[in-house]
Amino acid sequence: MNEILRRRFARANTLYLDLVDALTAEQLGSRLPGLPSDTAGHQLWCALGARESYVRAARAGEWRGFTSPVTASETTDAAALRAAFETTAAGVDAWLAELAPDDEESATYALALLEHETQHHGQLIRYLYGLGIDRPASWQRQYALDEDF
Repeated sequence: MNEILRRRFARANTLYLDLVDALTAEQLGSRLPGLPSDTAGHQLWCALGARESYVRAARAGEWRGFTSPVTASETTDAAALRAAFETTAAGVDAWLAELAPDDEESATYALALLEHETQHHGQLIRYLYGLGIDRPASWQRQYALDEDF
């Protein structure tokens, strides 16, 4: 199970890196027009914070609060976001590699974190469409975007 989770998180991280590489500071700071929304960059801030916070909670055996490795001002800085995604991906991978097969509590945190990542992917797809931003090829393939149905 650990190897499956590690592969799925690695794939989620690759998608985030491809997205960060494709977005400008202006796009990262954009909100969906006419709707209550946060910025696209803040969606990434939250995904990064969940990685840090869920791993810390699993290791502690209890929730220890939410923190993000990037500041609000860094949510429009693609280089800072990329570095944080690389660092948090390494941390998540190391944690998943050490999970004991019978550690149900940590497995629950791992699945919740994967759900959280997927939720943000869906939200970010709405941002890409809503803001008229081209979808990276990896997102096109992963989520079958822009295909005729």
